[in-house]
Amino acid sequence: MKEDTIAAIATALGEGSIAVVRVSGENAIETVAKLFKSKHDLRDVASHTVQYGWIVDPNNELVLDEVLVTVMKGPRTFTAENVVEISTHGGIVAVKSVLELVLRHGARLAEPGEFTKRAFLNGRIDLAQAEAVIDLIRSKSDRAFQVARKQAEGALSKQIIPMRQHLIELIAHVEVNIDYPEHDVEDITTDFIRSNCGSVLKQVNELLIKSNEGKILREGIVTVIVGRPNAGKSSLLNALARDNKAIVTDIPGTTRDIVEESVSLSGIPLRLLDTAGIRETSDKVEQIGVERSHDALNDADLILLVLNHHEALHEDERKLIEQLKDRPTIVVVNKMDLPGHLEIAEVEQTFTKDQIVFLSAKEGNGIDELEKAVSGLFFSGAVESGDITYVSNARHISLLHQTKQSLEDAIGATYEGVPIDLIQIDITSSWESLGQILGEAAGDSLLDQIFSQFCLGK
Repeated sequence: MKEDTIAAIATALGEGSIAVVRVSGENAIETVAKLFKSKHDLRDVASHTVQYGWIVDPNNELVLDEVLVTVMKGPRTFTAENVVEISTHGGIVAVKSVLELVLRHGARLAEPGEFTKRAFLNGRIDLAQAEAVIDLIRSKSDRAFQVARKQAEGALSKQIIPMRQHLIELIAHVEVNIDYPEHDVEDITTDFIRSNCGSVLKQVNELLIKSNEGKILREGIVTVIVGRPNAGKSSLLNALARDNKAIVTDIPGTTRDIVEESVSLSGIPLRLLDTAGIRETSDKVEQIGVERSHDALNDADLILLVLNHHEALHEDERKLIEQLKDRPTIVVVNKMDLPGHLEIAEVEQTFTKDQIVFLSAKEGNGIDELEKAVSGLFFSGAVESGDITYVSNARHISLLHQTKQSLEDAIGATYEGVPIDLIQIDITSSWESLGQILGEAAGDSLLDQIFSQFCLGK
């Protein structure tokens, strides 16, 4: 790795004002200097400066593009290596021709995520921070972005490191007691082990309590909008998306397939699925849409059951209410701008008042109340924006559960009279599980799996 110079396009391909080719490695500056024509030699300029000039093919003196080149000398760079970023004109042709020239003169194409991988391997960030980078890129809401940003800055790591230090000190005490019982050292009692393991276990549990919410912020909530034809499902989707994504007419059965849109409610990302109206029908195409609606219900994290305030409950809706009574459901009573004929009391027999929202999708009234209801159902209130660390990565959550189990086993063993040298195995196991979150002793296969999810230029 130390000998290789890598390069890739760091910006999205397409039309734009600029595009960037990123080059990293011990010989990054030397590689680009051979191709860059300017008043100054890149090898002599100060670090973290921008130089104006041209990228020129040294074989035929052909000018490829007018560029700005940023020189950053390690270790004060993202990868902790020498890094050069070439800002070309936007578009596909210019940036690809510059990249191809760099690859022909000393660099190789970076693997997916290799820049971030080098930052980890060079010790600039730990694995938890590296994994947060991809969460930054994939964030579906402002709140998810802020959670990922805190992770990338080391918010989780700052909590894991003291816990590991606490456990290693406990392990050291146990080791002294085992290896040098004749010396006058602090006795390792079962109460001492319980107290120390219990302290770490409390912190682990606090992280796990927020893990479900963190996972929601990271991945979003699969939200299915269901109801009878003409209840206003498509109007609701359009109101939430603030755009006319779905066709809205007075003709029942307009929506015959699933319409999907991603939105953010109070910082909570929702993957909205507008489904075909559920009813008995002889139309074969509509039947297929109704079947897909039922299939979508099975995979939903949240269900928005839309009822028409202007009409009395239909038998199809009663069946839906019965089907959804034990599912995470919010009842949206729509068309509140029209006279009411819906039996609200009958709906309240199955769903609590907190699960029922009254709105007019057509007028855009009541959307705020729906946002509060979604937040209350999944977050016991508004999404907190203070110093809370949301654990959102499935790998981290799994390792925290392993840590919890090992600590509980250690505490339980003290009540069963198990020798402390055997209890130490569980304590060590919990210390190692926390270390895996930070990437200590991470194997090549794990690293390859994680960084393969990144784009080439990251």
